[in-house]
Amino acid sequence: MPVFRIGETELDYSLRRSPTAKKASLTVTPQSFELLVPQDATESQIEAVLHRRRAWILETARHMKTRAKAQVRVYGFVTGAKIPYRGRMTKLTIEPFDGSLVEVSYRSGFLIRKPAHLTPDSADAVIESALRLWLKRRVRDDAREFVRRHGESQGPKPLGIQIKDQKHMWGSCGQDRQINLNWHLIFAPKPVLEYAVVHEMCHLRYRNHDPEFWQLVGSILPDWETRKAWLDQNEHMLGWEKLEPHNAS
Repeated sequence: MPVFRIGETELDYSLRRSPTAKKASLTVTPQSFELLVPQDATESQIEAVLHRRRAWILETARHMKTRAKAQVRVYGFVTGAKIPYRGRMTKLTIEPFDGSLVEVSYRSGFLIRKPAHLTPDSADAVIESALRLWLKRRVRDDAREFVRRHGESQGPKPLGIQIKDQKHMWGSCGQDRQINLNWHLIFAPKPVLEYAVVHEMCHLRYRNHDPEFWQLVGSILPDWETRKAWLDQNEHMLGWEKLEPHNAS
């Protein structure tokens, strides 16, 4: 992968040409970025984009790296551990029982029942997997409810919803009228998830962020700016990083 140097910083980057792209766009991660350009973009045009956006690329990568360091860390899925859920840190309670599958429920906190025969090491991975699945189902159900509430009467209605594990975007809208949502939105307050759903629904009508797009968003959610601001300021809360305890040698 090529390396792009900005001062003392080196970032891996990839170049992707698209026959449907009308202009260049950038996707940045803490360690790399992708430049998407129209199929017929020349080398000089590509170099011009990189030069013009170099400061923005560097600032965005640094910002994302800082956010990543602030992410919630979980050492084990045990009673007393906390994870974010709908904008709040929420406690886990783990109970053994005679069943064969992990059961997850929520009532002012997560109650997770695990098969009694599981060893502590194996239980941790199984609980995390079951919890992820439960959370993905919640965000799917919430998103479907928001589509029922706002579709057609106020905004375009998608043909379907897909919940994905997207690394660096909260949602996207396909030409097939499917909207894709990042399952990590379940960690945000419900109104923020609603904003993300409405945002992608409005892209069914406007495939850009021109004033008409934001006018449509505002006609559905007058306080969309407050919801978007929460998402921008608290993205580090939207997920967890599983860490293994370090033992002194």
